[in-house]
Amino acid sequence: MFKLRENQTTVKTEVMAGITTFLTMVYIVIVNPIILSDAGVPFDQVFIATIIATVVGTLWMALFANYPIAIAPGMGLNAYFAYSVVGTNPNITYEIAFSAVLIAGLLFVILSLTPFREKLIEAIPDNLKHGITAGIGLFIAFIGLRLTGIITAHPSNLVTLGDLHSPQALLALIGLAITIILMALNVNGALFIGMIITGIIAYFSDLLKFKDGLMAKPAIPDIIVMNPLTATGDVIQYGLYAVVFSFLLVTIFDTTGTMVGVAQQAGLMKGKKLPRARQALLADSVATSVGAVFGTSPTSAYIESSSGVAAGGRTGLTTLTVSILFILAAFFGPLVGAVSGISAITAPALIIVGSLMIGSITHIKWNELDEAFPAFLIILSMPLTSSIATGIALGFISYPILKVAKGKWREVHPLVYIFAVLFFYQLAFLPH
Repeated sequence: MFKLRENQTTVKTEVMAGITTFLTMVYIVIVNPIILSDAGVPFDQVFIATIIATVVGTLWMALFANYPIAIAPGMGLNAYFAYSVVGTNPNITYEIAFSAVLIAGLLFVILSLTPFREKLIEAIPDNLKHGITAGIGLFIAFIGLRLTGIITAHPSNLVTLGDLHSPQALLALIGLAITIILMALNVNGALFIGMIITGIIAYFSDLLKFKDGLMAKPAIPDIIVMNPLTATGDVIQYGLYAVVFSFLLVTIFDTTGTMVGVAQQAGLMKGKKLPRARQALLADSVATSVGAVFGTSPTSAYIESSSGVAAGGRTGLTTLTVSILFILAAFFGPLVGAVSGISAITAPALIIVGSLMIGSITHIKWNELDEAFPAFLIILSMPLTSSIATGIALGFISYPILKVAKGKWREVHPLVYIFAVLFFYQLAFLPH
């Protein structure tokens, strides 16, 4: 089924690769509920919804696409949901926002069934892909620093260094040091192990307490969005067109870039084409739709899958292993809930994942201004505007303008011109 011999791998290698991928991305079951709870979503709801969406998307990837690429709620997308969509709009509740996620997810499914997303893989300029990844990385790291008080608000400079003597900041710095050392020593699952060690320190420092034990039977999640008709009504009533559009664009570009990057690392690309691209791209669109129903933000392909690929993963058996491990994680809700109250335990993972993502800037053609500046604009604007969608919009608007100015308009794919116009319309005339 998984064509192990054809892909020159073994069951043992694939299972170990799956464990490696799981350990590097399991932080999402802690971090995602923390971020979405800032939007008012009950922690337990997001915890189970995160696991459901992850298992659905990753199983789809395993069984239908046969790729070692895991799917889970996207970092950055959850921040956009919590802090931009809900946080800045007092009339928009998280239930209404999930309607926008469902509609975006259904649009993802439709687009994934057409040649559109496959063509998009070839159409998006590489430098913009790298800029998006790096910009999201900076945004995520900034959130990690802010949640722990290492960085705080300043009346004139906007941000400044916080109180490093506070328990949260001290614990975060210790956890960051431990985790980054583990990563430097190439310890598999360094992010997760770092959180465990930081949690142990928090426990003996009397910061972390387990009032409800460690394990419990998973709760049955509530259905938040009943059906597409209800969701469509919410989108129309509250004018959430820009939000749907933003979720659509961000997920398309984030997932497409990650899939191409991991597939290249695994040697699975055939020239510029990704075999079984339609099945692979359907994984995150289906997971996004299912996740919205139960209460989590859009899903995405996980760059942490590269750790499993580095461990030898080449097939869907790797992602099948990841799915099984996430199902087992559902029985540790009380443990996750207790840890969620201590942001310093998870912040190091945010900061380090940000540092890994910003590594994409090394692939940007910095000596060519028409290629470099749009990427730079994306990287700069995402953390400063606290909006992934705004960063992408500015990059896609500036790219064709510079190409036309230099007489290189033929180098720009027609789809890029279309998106530039759509993004300009979004920024100029729609709320964002």
